[in-house]
Amino acid sequence: MFLFTLIFVIYILTLCGNLLIITLVSYSKILHTPMYFFLTQLSLSDIILTTDICPNLLYIVVNENGTMSFTSCIFQHYIFATTECLECLLLTVMAYDRYLAICHPLHYTSIMNMLFCIQLVAMSWLLSIIIMMISTVTIACLEFCGPNTIDHFFCDALPLLHLSCSDTSLIQIEMILISVAVLFLPFLFIIISYSKVICTILKITSTAGKHKTFSTCSSHLTVVSIFYVTLIFTYGLPTKGQLLSISKLESLFYTVGAPLLNPIIYSLRNKDMKITFIKLLENLLTLYERHITMFKICCDSNRFISTEDKLHGK
Repeated sequence: MFLFTLIFVIYILTLCGNLLIITLVSYSKILHTPMYFFLTQLSLSDIILTTDICPNLLYIVVNENGTMSFTSCIFQHYIFATTECLECLLLTVMAYDRYLAICHPLHYTSIMNMLFCIQLVAMSWLLSIIIMMISTVTIACLEFCGPNTIDHFFCDALPLLHLSCSDTSLIQIEMILISVAVLFLPFLFIIISYSKVICTILKITSTAGKHKTFSTCSSHLTVVSIFYVTLIFTYGLPTKGQLLSISKLESLFYTVGAPLLNPIIYSLRNKDMKITFIKLLENLLTLYERHITMFKICCDSNRFISTEDKLHGK
């Protein structure tokens, strides 16, 4: 019950935190910038990811095991893989946005316009859906004639391949190529972008200017570090000889923990987010007070009407 309560609380906090970011960006005109637009897409991806994993995980914790159909398992894997691929691409797009804003500030507005931002996001979604569809269909076409128990808390690719009685060598090569395309190449692009960003920051003479410039990309850099380090340790390094419990713990961190950390990092380290949140609370409080006042006026009016009716003998 302790583990169930912990996961349930994390799930609710993840939903609330990411929905809050989407609400704040939609509410405030100050946050209507490319960086925050990409952030809303990242929050949406985190909501889909944690909703794909957590409800079934809670069911497994309560029953100490779980049963799901093969179709449901494949679908869960597809949603998981798509959101992970989407997050890789979105973090890359956000790194490109920071590179333009710091290294080419004069051309930033003309290049990173709203149409171009929408095209980048649409391309990220489309590539993630298509690439992971190909990978998932390939896995679904395998023959599964042996054991049907996955020693994991969700349907990941490697546990599924271990259950297949078909030759999986070609699929493993395909997975390596996909991981290079959607994991290592974007990560390399982010490293190159931030190396140029750091060189530009070091050229700034004033310490205050360096701190202010670096603070605009510190939140994104923190999220990138957490996300890619965990993924590379889980999928990029050899798993032979690694304890299964460690592998599960790593998977639990980036499927359940990371979606909760993202809104916390962007909220705590961002002044615009804090100001918008305070304004939203003040407006909600004012709206609540107005409704209470109107309710009291209506009640007083009804009481006055009832008194007048009695005076006239009605």
